[in-house]
Amino acid sequence: MSSTQKLVYFSFFITLASVLGLLEAFLPNPFPLPGVKLGLANIVTLLVIYLFGTKEGLAIAFLRVLFVSFLSGTFLSVGFFLSLSGATVSALVMAALKKYIPSLSIIGISIAGAVTHNIAQLLAASVLIQTGYIFFYLPVLLLASLPTGLSTGYMARLLLPYLQNRL
Repeated sequence: MSSTQKLVYFSFFITLASVLGLLEAFLPNPFPLPGVKLGLANIVTLLVIYLFGTKEGLAIAFLRVLFVSFLSGTFLSVGFFLSLSGATVSALVMAALKKYIPSLSIIGISIAGAVTHNIAQLLAASVLIQTGYIFFYLPVLLLASLPTGLSTGYMARLLLPYLQNRL
């Protein structure tokens, strides 16, 4: 793949991740619990890690958070830092699991990404609000990580072979 083709694909994926992130930011949340979202944009991060590698996956996660925060007016807000911490840590964990535990399925990696996303966000929130009491919400978020990570992982599993055959 030429560098021009890679740039075009990367641009497409960052746009797709940003659009999915904006949709989740502006559409009503189907989950009744605060802080719980499906994480559709994380499908793109996971796919890019599988298709291109760790650096590209991290870049997608970072740029998506940046673009969505600019477009939604939340740049440098608490939400921005929570999103950035969750996206960065989950991308790192998903990339590490893919590399060091190749037998782990993309669905398992997605669930691990959802879990670490929530843990990283709670850690960031505890630093920002200077209390550890927020960790009482961790069981709720961990429980929510299972269906959300499973759903996004399943979607990534369906899309990955299609994309591998066309890139």
